Amino acid sequence: MTITITAFERSPDGGKGLARDTRVRWALEEVGQPYEVRLVSFGAMKEPAHLALHPFGQIPTFEEGDLGLFETGAIVFHIAERHAGLLPDDANARARAITWMFAALSTVEPPILELVTARILEGDKSWTAQCMPLVEDRVRHRLGQLSRRLGDADWLDGAFSAGDLMMVSVLLRLKASGLLGEYSNLSAYVARGEARPAYKRAFDAQLAVNKPPAG
Repeated sequence: MTITITAFERSPDGGKGLARDTRVRWALEEVGQPYEVRLVSFGAMKEPAHLALHPFGQIPTFEEGDLGLFETGAIVFHIAERHAGLLPDDANARARAITWMFAALSTVEPPILELVTARILEGDKSWTAQCMPLVEDRVRHRLGQLSRRLGDADWLDGAFSAGDLMMVSVLLRLKASGLLGEYSNLSAYVARGEARPAYKRAFDAQLAVNKPPAG
């Protein structure tokens, strides 16, 4: 059965890997599964056909036969469970990898998204300058905890797993802020993720969609 995912027809980040379909593309590339991409406009995301797949009108979605999924955590987890390469065989190690997936989305990403919102969507508000140090400190708190746990290891728990895929994807949002650079081991961790051939293929595929036409 053909796997089909949805992605932005024109990504807000210009195809630089921050749209959430990158996470799904990366997971599929890691496990060697071919897939098709259906591009959707912002208008189409609010129409009944897309809302039937994603009730909140976002991307990505995942379709395979009669299965339809939304939310990147659920999609990547499904891919990792269905195909070898993203979860360890050992039951305890597998459980820990899944725990890191949840940690990335539930504990590390929320303050990062708060920072992104404050800088991009609320940057012109009168109270933003006063609140920004508090927002940045919440991000630093989480980064400090993660940095101490990672230490000098290459990955979070032994070999690369879906937990690392989700964590690197979340941390990538911080590259432009400069905060990630305050933690050398986390910067190196993200760079290792970006250097993986599967990530490069996912990134290039998304970028190709968003490149302006030649000439």
